[in-house]
Amino acid sequence: MYTPDQIKTLQAQSANFLQAATTITDNELDALRRVLRFHEYRYYVADNPLISDEEYDRLYKKLEAYEAARPDLITSDSPTQRVGANLTGQFETIRHLVPMLSLENSYNAADLVDWDKKVQEASKGGHLRYSVEPKFDGASISLLYEDDQLIRAVTRGDGIEGEDVTANIRQIRSVPLSAPFATYGIQQIEIRGEVMMSKVSFQKFNDKQTEAGLQVLANPRNAASGSLRLKDPAAVRHRGLDAFLYHISSVVLIEGKKPTQLLDTHSGNLALLWKCGLRSPTKESEIFDTMDAVISHVGDFEAMRDSLPYEIDGMVIKVDSIALQEALGMTSHHPRWAMAYKFKARQATSTIETVEFQVGRTGAITPVAKITPVALGGVTISSISLFNEDIIKEKELRIGDQVLVERAGDVIPNIVKALTELRKGTETPIVFPENCPVCQAPLHKPEGESVWRCINPYCEAQVVERMIHFVSKDAMDIRSFGEANVRKFYKLGFLKDIPGIYSLDLERIAQLEGFGKRSLENLVSAIEKSKTQPLYRLIFGLGIRFVGETTAKVLAKKVAALWELKDFSQEDLMELEDIGPKVAGSIYEFFQAPESIALLQRLEAEGLNFKGQKTTLQQEGTSPFEGLTFLFTGTLEHLKRNDAEAMVEAKGGKILSGVSAKLNYLVAGAAAGSKLEKAKKLNTVNIISEQEFITMVNEPRP
Repeated sequence: MYTPDQIKTLQAQSANFLQAATTITDNELDALRRVLRFHEYRYYVADNPLISDEEYDRLYKKLEAYEAARPDLITSDSPTQRVGANLTGQFETIRHLVPMLSLENSYNAADLVDWDKKVQEASKGGHLRYSVEPKFDGASISLLYEDDQLIRAVTRGDGIEGEDVTANIRQIRSVPLSAPFATYGIQQIEIRGEVMMSKVSFQKFNDKQTEAGLQVLANPRNAASGSLRLKDPAAVRHRGLDAFLYHISSVVLIEGKKPTQLLDTHSGNLALLWKCGLRSPTKESEIFDTMDAVISHVGDFEAMRDSLPYEIDGMVIKVDSIALQEALGMTSHHPRWAMAYKFKARQATSTIETVEFQVGRTGAITPVAKITPVALGGVTISSISLFNEDIIKEKELRIGDQVLVERAGDVIPNIVKALTELRKGTETPIVFPENCPVCQAPLHKPEGESVWRCINPYCEAQVVERMIHFVSKDAMDIRSFGEANVRKFYKLGFLKDIPGIYSLDLERIAQLEGFGKRSLENLVSAIEKSKTQPLYRLIFGLGIRFVGETTAKVLAKKVAALWELKDFSQEDLMELEDIGPKVAGSIYEFFQAPESIALLQRLEAEGLNFKGQKTTLQQEGTSPFEGLTFLFTGTLEHLKRNDAEAMVEAKGGKILSGVSAKLNYLVAGAAAGSKLEKAKKLNTVNIISEQEFITMVNEPRP
């Protein structure tokens, strides 16, 4: 990013600023900011600092003092503006310009060979090259720069939408607040990457936590993910986070500018990001012409993973040509031009000390092995789910057994097997209880299932777990509630069931430690906001067995009001998309049960939204957008993206995630980018403005 002459100049300016005893002048302001940005780059991106931490702090305080005296001259990309005001904890949801898809995974080289054959066929004999880079184990992030300025940073979320964590990302010094993309003809660019905590930073942070008597963090990845959701951006700054940026998902060129050749390849993209001051894995990535060479390199990297400063859980192989990437395309889940090769799961040995039996919200009894704590891949493991009685019998597990433990995918702990040859004769069988460990009701195992269940709906454990599920993020999203508060309020007698969430005694809660005026206001606001959640969230939050978020959305689209589901027969339900006999039976039983009806009546009385997405027009079979597909791109002036999409679905239309031959209408707002260009090339997509869309909505076709 910096030439030798620029480095000499900036280093000389650094020395001058450090030697000067007086404060800076107006004419020196921009120069000092450039010097600080340069040293941030050397320290956080190039990993090769040219001044000490103490010297950097002196330069920083010099700028800070000047801006305090002249606030009218503060700019948004000044190094001092990384620390922002406290967040409210209510992160705004932002839609990604391009969906953040998952990667197809493999644990063996044979899959890479098969994938290579498919890519070779698609390339039709063209020169094929692969770019290979580490699969960083952190928190996925999407950055948007416009006119060289960092505009926003969003978490991956569900891949379509994420949380706006811009204020926290500004604390990461390897993420520049401004970058010279205009030099390469770029007006807007969306970049993907991973926020991480190095092994050294992770250990230092945990050491400080231990010294202060505070809870330590579980692993570097969780530490990075949790840091992005801290309420105080200043606290994020002290976590020592880093960021690797490895993918350009969208580019809008300055009008009249030709695209740089660096945009033609993935390796060129990485070089472009590096040249613009972002920490891309240019040093960690390599290019290969054959899959044999790729496989050899992946094996070498796996052998050296423990020597790396960061946690990685595999390697990512990408087709280097962007043109070929576009030709290969993607599924609704993953791009066809990339493959993640996951390293073998880490393993260790431990001992089963005891087994606890836990009760879930549906009454399922889950045996959990408590093992002698063992460190595995940077995480200390002491509990492992045994899933059900059949697994215990299949693996012949006993209390006292020495067992082989692994982290599947470097994440989920699992007992591979008992080391039976090491038994001493003192091991004892794991006996599954006949009665619920919480309410003592008899357990039942439905025919054809492997899970024992407590069928007492008033079992304390189930009641609490149902409430925890109801307030969770993917259900009613009552963010200030959480599992800890559900358990606390239940134990204190403040909360007995789901409807009780909406009639809490706030005066009693205000007397609890940790519930000041601000906390109580946030709690009340979150509870009230949940009343307006769309119907599918309520259906999902009810915890109906076998009904996940996708099925809940299907149900919400087929009714004008929740009560209509009471009249659906099992046959009616099975006619709906992806609903089979088992799911239909569960839904039918729920809406026929007197206790379910009583629950819904109380929730309706509390003012929760019971309206579905089926409009009067849909009921009459005259949905104006029936069979039509829509996609929105760019910035809308009059409508929020979510509201516009809801309008389409309410009139029977469908939202697509990308431009394809299946797309009927692309609604293009301001600064529309690659989607608009692709739609123009197809010649089959109707490209309309936001105002034309509004006219379509207000004047539906007959």
